[in-house]
Amino acid sequence: MMQQDANRLEIARSGTGRFLDSALEARFVTGERQARVVHMRLFAGFLAAMLIGYALVNPLYFSRADELKFSVLLLPTLAILAGFAGATFWRGYAGKPIIDFASLLGIAFLIMAENALLFEEMHREHVQLHAPIAINGLIVMAFAAIAFAGQTRWFAAWLASHAAVYFTVMVETGSSIVPVIYGTMTYITSASVMVLLNWSVGQAHRQSFLLSDALSAEKAKTEELLFNVLPPAVAERLKAGQVVADAYPDVSVVFIDICGFSDLSRRISPGHLVDLLNAFFLLADKCAAETGVEKVKTIGDAYLAISGGNSPSHNSADAAIRFGEAVIAGLPALRAATGIDLHIRVGIHTGPVVGGVIGETRMAYDYWGETMNIAARIEGTAHPDGIAVSETTWLRGRGDRHFELPEKITLKGVGEVPVFRLAREQPGAEIIRLAI
Repeated sequence: MMQQDANRLEIARSGTGRFLDSALEARFVTGERQARVVHMRLFAGFLAAMLIGYALVNPLYFSRADELKFSVLLLPTLAILAGFAGATFWRGYAGKPIIDFASLLGIAFLIMAENALLFEEMHREHVQLHAPIAINGLIVMAFAAIAFAGQTRWFAAWLASHAAVYFTVMVETGSSIVPVIYGTMTYITSASVMVLLNWSVGQAHRQSFLLSDALSAEKAKTEELLFNVLPPAVAERLKAGQVVADAYPDVSVVFIDICGFSDLSRRISPGHLVDLLNAFFLLADKCAAETGVEKVKTIGDAYLAISGGNSPSHNSADAAIRFGEAVIAGLPALRAATGIDLHIRVGIHTGPVVGGVIGETRMAYDYWGETMNIAARIEGTAHPDGIAVSETTWLRGRGDRHFELPEKITLKGVGEVPVFRLAREQPGAEIIRLAI
């Protein structure tokens, strides 16, 4: 899947190296510029320190007039550098390449003028040392190539403006054709290297962006799957590397089972059976979401849910009973859709449980405790399409509901307990109705 996404993004590239999707291109450019903010500040600081170093050394060798000219040029250069560094702290900086364009071009022009003064002083002293002058000019050009990596059009426009001023100054100040020829060859060579640098870095960053984007998409899918399998709070704890183990003193456990499932599975085809189970579980999932009940898992044809666990509830017993009622209310539509006379039993018990995640593969948040076992046993005592609850659940969730008179039932492994069945409002049924 990740490779397919990467291929899809790769196809979106145009012949110029840009992404055809304008939104994708804008996201790439903004992200790249934001990532280079620190480098921009370091460049401004480095260049300012270099120019201040020249200003400190110049009085030893410059004439008074040239020293003054250099200082006059230095002040606006430092001002541009300070403004440039300050602009990187602006929240909207990443979306405004024009800031880099104007700042680097202005700095380059001023450094050209400062280099001209440096050349004159060296010529006056009969020193043929051109390397510092060439390096000073290349520093800004190289940084512009990196600053506009992935933005070939911006760099091409910047280089064209820089070249126009450079050749104008060279022609105006050249005393013979030879310096102009060699200066032109040097500039073209340097500019070609910088264009190649800009292109290479830009393409590498674009490829890295594609892979990172595809990886982020896969990570989002994985996290979405994790949050679908586990409760959100549990998933966050697992991502943080925590051991997930919890004790809940008062939750309501709901067991729902299909009546006569074994006989049903012999009468219909496996495919039809799977469709039926899927429709039933989808109905239960929908009702769980509507009533704030947490689905734990399905076990064969049984559906296990918890109220008051990872999904807090003001009255877990009431929410659990409402969940059972909602599932039963949805059965007529399910029977009509599937053509199967489906009936269920619902058992609910309220008490303490322990919950947690065990294992490293196929993880799921599960619950354990005697409360789980009692709820499963009570489910078997319910009428078809009926709800049976324990006394603890009845005491908290009865409200205005009608229940049949309790029946003492011996549950395997539990003993004799009173079970309350939710009345189905049949005429003549012996019921009890108690208000909280």
